Amino acid sequence: MTSEQQARPSWAVRIQAEREARRWGKHEMARRLMQAAGLRRGSVANLARQILDHEKGKHFPREWAHAYAAAFGMEPDDLFPAPARDTDGHDAVTAAVGTFKMPALDLWDDDVKRRAALQLIAAIGAGSVVPPGVMEELLSGIDHVLGRADDLGEWERVVHEYGHQIYRRPFESFVPAVTADIVAVGELLRKGRPPREQAGLLRVSAGLSGILAEALGNLGEDRAARRTWHTARRAADASGDRTLRVWVRGRAAQWAGWASGSHHSVMAMVRDAEQIADGTPSSGLARAYAASAYMAASHGDIATARHSLGMLKRTFEHLPHGSGEQSILEFQESQLHWNEAYVHTIIGDGRAGAMVDHTETFYPPTAAAPIVNLRLMRSVDLVRRGEVREGTGSAVASLQGRPRPVMATRHLAEQVLAALPDGARDLSEARELRGLISAA
Repeated sequence: MTSEQQARPSWAVRIQAEREARRWGKHEMARRLMQAAGLRRGSVANLARQILDHEKGKHFPREWAHAYAAAFGMEPDDLFPAPARDTDGHDAVTAAVGTFKMPALDLWDDDVKRRAALQLIAAIGAGSVVPPGVMEELLSGIDHVLGRADDLGEWERVVHEYGHQIYRRPFESFVPAVTADIVAVGELLRKGRPPREQAGLLRVSAGLSGILAEALGNLGEDRAARRTWHTARRAADASGDRTLRVWVRGRAAQWAGWASGSHHSVMAMVRDAEQIADGTPSSGLARAYAASAYMAASHGDIATARHSLGMLKRTFEHLPHGSGEQSILEFQESQLHWNEAYVHTIIGDGRAGAMVDHTETFYPPTAAAPIVNLRLMRSVDLVRRGEVREGTGSAVASLQGRPRPVMATRHLAEQVLAALPDGARDLSEARELRGLISAA
């Protein structure tokens, strides 16, 4: 044994020997640790550096002990015969911010809770998302002792907050957070509650599922979005909440219109929303009429498109004034004008350009996605009026710098290309626009 090996703790020598016996480099070891811990995302490079510290004996891998054992196909007690303790009798735990001390917890006598705690620490240390269900399991013992009932009002506030956050956060980070809450609500539903509470939880699950479907659609995951919208409709129906039932169908109809859904499927959702609403105005009914106007305009049915816009306006006039903040759950005046501008652009109305300019005044400069979409509408109008180079050049400029265009943005960019005359399809601006759409 070398002097370096003698200076290191036996567990440090052991994990290095086990890794090298399998001919794994540190990055491969990091990938296998993350897989064993149930982490789908995280920094392999950061974890590889932690592995180096583990093997040097600088820090006992408290948060990764179970993952190491699982990766090597061993029992934790065989790989680490005795827990490493510092002189104060505390477990040494290494995280992304360094080494901190955590007193031993009686709750960890429950092996399930112990694993949940290790997963939480491991996720934070790897810069990853905390896996669904971990926090609920970790805190369940305390909640049980306190006799805490699940607060439906708090869950309603969670849905409301997600409705505002969805277009302010990257979809890649938004989806795991909503998914974790859907798992938590699903567990509550599975356990069963009194009828009133169960209906409330179904309402929450429908709202969360609809918001998740919207995010998945904007990530280009059409099949997953379609399946999630279906679940949202079923949950909303089971909850008995009429406003929510209408909203799920109205927003799903809009999504299907952007995702090139069939005329039949979109209009079926619109008719369902109208029937369920039974004349009661809501943001969901406004969205249903917007979807009807989209679909009619795209099929050249100008009369129906104008009629649907008229119904949208009448519905909006009876809606309560919203907070002014953009939310997928509400319908603001800016969205009313946006939909009018879009429909007039698609049907080739001569007022489209002026309507786009007017609509842009309703949005703050920070509303990047709606403003980009309005500028793409202006590009469609310019191309149709013969200003081909200006229109395509403006579309290219609008898309450049947007890391991931939302679904409506991709649809509008394709509308610019569809409006090009045959002789203009090989222009350099048109080729660049096609490249940006493909990259998105």
